[in-house]
Amino acid sequence: MAIGKRKKPKQQPLWIAHSDLAPRGGHPFYTRLNRLLDDDGFDAWLELECAPYFSEVGRPSIPPGVYFRMLFVGYLEGFASERAIAWHCCDRMSLREFLGYQLHEKTPDHSSFTVWRKRLPLEFYNTVFQRILSMVHRHGLIDAYATGVDSTTLEANASLRRLARKDTGSTYREYVKELMREAGEDPGDAAAVVRFDKKRKGKKLSNREWQSETDPDSRIARMKDGTTHLAYKSEHAIDLATGAMLGIKVYPADQGDTASLEDTIETTEENLATLGDEPPELLCVVTDKGYHQADLIKDLNADKGLTTYIPERRSEQRRRWHGDTKACREFHGNRSRTRGNEGKRLGRLRSELVERSFAMFKRSGNLGRLTLRGLENVSKRCLIHAAAYNLGLVMRAIFGQGTPKGMADALGRLIFELLNLLVAIFAPPEMQGSAKQTVTPRLPYLSMAPACG
Repeated sequence: MAIGKRKKPKQQPLWIAHSDLAPRGGHPFYTRLNRLLDDDGFDAWLELECAPYFSEVGRPSIPPGVYFRMLFVGYLEGFASERAIAWHCCDRMSLREFLGYQLHEKTPDHSSFTVWRKRLPLEFYNTVFQRILSMVHRHGLIDAYATGVDSTTLEANASLRRLARKDTGSTYREYVKELMREAGEDPGDAAAVVRFDKKRKGKKLSNREWQSETDPDSRIARMKDGTTHLAYKSEHAIDLATGAMLGIKVYPADQGDTASLEDTIETTEENLATLGDEPPELLCVVTDKGYHQADLIKDLNADKGLTTYIPERRSEQRRRWHGDTKACREFHGNRSRTRGNEGKRLGRLRSELVERSFAMFKRSGNLGRLTLRGLENVSKRCLIHAAAYNLGLVMRAIFGQGTPKGMADALGRLIFELLNLLVAIFAPPEMQGSAKQTVTPRLPYLSMAPACG
């Protein structure tokens, strides 16, 4: 057989008959997802809901279903930026078919994301999330008996080098130069300024004194890996029976967990109230130690009628109640429930399911570092990611896989199972054991596919 040679560049034909095109088939995951959205009437509902935000005359915009499908693709494929979403939707034939675009049609540009994000308010994105949540409810994937709540930090699209003082407006470098002048050193050399900043003691950055010039809504925060960045805080409410995301809220990163929990619970209850005439009712709230506060436990149990499972922080001092018998009763009731078997079981579920949602957002969805700026824009993106997360849950319940990558991994597992079966049938008896061991370990990561897919 002779070696094939690459043909020299030549002029492409101007017209190509449709019958001459190579046959192609859409991605099975996106084909099934389109079928799921069509059965729900998602596109017709979107066009009806978006009508008040557009004029009746003028050039037609892209269909609302296309816009939100592209955002779903950003989560399912792990595209962090809107430019990456637009480029892949233009380049990949399977995504073109998912969006409903033919080969000769131009797909939406990345600038369309900015136009739509400015046009639609945050409440509309929350409405879309509630619509997907109702789809999850119709498939029996919402129990709402116990809800796990936890928060994580998302790195903002801003640098600590672009900080400015709130009182004077001076930049961080100007602030360091002023400290050098007070110390009797010359701030003219840029390298000397950097060395002085590294060596000086007591260096701290406070959100009360500093803010970002490029993203004022972001806050200085300590990340999970110990580094310091400008960030936001995303708080998830997860159904501990099914793993469905019942609510999500984005806050400034310096807002404490005890200050944001009640707001997240109210948002979750509002989302559940939209699920039909007899919606599921939130009964139990399960968190970690960061949410433990006596007043908060009293408010949730006595005022809201919720049952809390919040582990207690270690304290060497004896707590004094100053006559507040209600707070004392709810505090010790929460302690006894958390230390019981049911509390331990719910705590394990919270650690598994809520942390899994963080992994799906920040790793699979590639939302660990944001590409948008502003609390409202970040909240819109997180709401659509949460809706896509719930769509993946429905897809996993119906078709067995929740992401396109998970479906590809499932195909790989099927191939290796067939190989092992062929080895067991056709290999000699003395070689079957050793041959099977050489085939299976080649893809050890496939064992993690169900949790990530």
